[in-house]
Amino acid sequence: QVQLVESGGGLVQPGGSLRLSCAADGMTFRFYAMGWYRQAPGKQRELVARITSDGSTNYADSVKGRFTCSRDNAKNTVYLQMNSLKPEDTAVYYCNGERKFYKQEYWGQGTQVTVSS
Repeated sequence: QVQLVESGGGLVQPGGSLRLSCAADGMTFRFYAMGWYRQAPGKQRELVARITSDGSTNYADSVKGRFTCSRDNAKNTVYLQMNSLKPEDTAVYYCNGERKFYKQEYWGQGTQVTVSS
């Protein structure tokens, strides 16, 4: 059974930083593209950052230069370093693992990030 478990969310002031982690279990992690998505109240879930199995990354325009996505295949973990946080970054952040060719996709349960003074 595949599990993706996020951690690291919380309350932070504007301009602050958080690092989210997503630990994967039950999957051959290194073969998966991993992504971070977020969903704010009343809004659709959106892609924040994605890292392919070979380490290539892409980011939503709204977070470019502030967020960094990385992975550690030895630890089966993907990270999202979030700097210069803004109130509009407030959302539930979800980890996603995808292997398109095999039509495999998994989601974590989400972790709340709140940016507020």
